[in-house]
This record gives sequence, C-alpha cells and structure tokens, in this order.
Amino acid sequence: MSGKGAPETGSIDGSGLDVVVIAATWHEVITDGLIAGARRVLDASGASWRLVRVPGSFELPVAAQVALESGADAVVALGVIIRGGTPHFEYVSSAATDGLTQVALNTGRPVGFGVLTLDDEQQGLDRAGLPGSKEDKGAEAADAALRTALVLRDLRG
Repeated sequence: MSGKGAPETGSIDGSGLDVVVIAATWHEVITDGLIAGARRVLDASGASWRLVRVPGSFELPVAAQVALESGADAVVALGVIIRGGTPHFEYVSSAATDGLTQVALNTGRPVGFGVLTLDDEQQGLDRAGLPGSKEDKGAEAADAALRTALVLRDLRG
C-alpha cells in the first residue's frame, strides 16, 4: 500500500449534484467505514445523496445502472471482497469491476469505485477510513465520483 502518486483531494463544490451511494452488506465493519468516508466527502461538497444497500458486491453494477438511468449524476459503489480458498474471489471481483465499468460507459455517468479486493480482513481495516486506518477508500471513491461528474458536466456544456 504505497499511496504514491495519489491525487490531492480537498474542497469540491458538488451543489446541484445527485449522488447515490450503493454499498454491499458483506464485511459490515469495513463497509460501514467506507460509507462514513463517502458521507464525509459528500456532505462537505453540498451534493444531495442517499444510501442504498445491496446484498453483495456482485449486485453493485445492476443497482448502479438503475440509479444512473433514474437520474443520478453519479454513483459511489462500495464493497469488500476478501480472497478465500476458491476461485469465487476472482469471479466476483471481475464481475463487479467489469460490471461497474460497463455501467459508467453505457450511461456516460461516473461510478466512484470503492470496491476493496483484499487478501485478508486487515487490509480492509487499513483502507476503510476507520480510526487507525492508513487510507480512506470510501472518501476517495466519493471524491472521484464528484470530480468526474463535474468534468462531464463541463464537457457537456
């Protein structure tokens, strides 16, 4: 976990943006940390937002697509996938990543990617924005979604 090359984050004016945070329910402590980080960024930006929960990371893309097709300006997708002893990790990680990418491309609207793919629980705790965490991936995903929504709004004039 280097963090080298990470963009500076800071104040964003998200006034007028409607954002949906979609979070999986697996690994509740880590996911709740990700949600809290996203909440801090979105509240500070002035964007309107709401939280929707789905069963797992596999379900994030379809919920993201419906949120964006229903008028949201951006989605923040949050989930936790921890490697186990079967290929399940690879299938779910790939499906979530590819699905969310396809949703962004198909809708032309941003999806902040806050899906943690981890070897163990400690890696998630280190990235969840909890007390003692080294990173705040929920905040980073919300920041990316807001900044991209603003870029796309400017590009569209």
